[in-house]
Amino acid sequence: MTTTLRAADGRVEIATNSTERTAAGTAIAEILGQKKAAPDATQVRITIPAELEALVMAVLESVAKGERISVGSLPETLTTSVAADQLGISRPTLMKLIASGELPSQKVGTHTRIRTEDVIAFRRARLERQARALDELRQLDDQWGL
Repeated sequence: MTTTLRAADGRVEIATNSTERTAAGTAIAEILGQKKAAPDATQVRITIPAELEALVMAVLESVAKGERISVGSLPETLTTSVAADQLGISRPTLMKLIASGELPSQKVGTHTRIRTEDVIAFRRARLERQARALDELRQLDDQWGL
């Protein structure tokens, strides 16, 4: 499942899963195969695998809205510093979340590592809570006529 996160500063982040990454690799191989077979061709046609449809649509929707898109990659597991950076919090705050059990982690030797998908899920849940809280404030505002 493609995960699209919209930050308050207008950034859009799209996270992919392993099925989408595999399908993308297959699609790239198909494109490269067509280019090798006909290097002078001006067009390459491929069928978008169903696994990539949501990802492509999320990118196109963001482009149509004029949102900023950046492409990057993260490893399967993150250091605490990188995870804190991805969440926009300090490392000590991240360690408190881990200690309280709010964010799962694992130890690799003496180092703490966090799965990238857990960081994304935590951030998505936090953004959803923030959106609900804002909606509740708007409702209160409407009720009290402020």
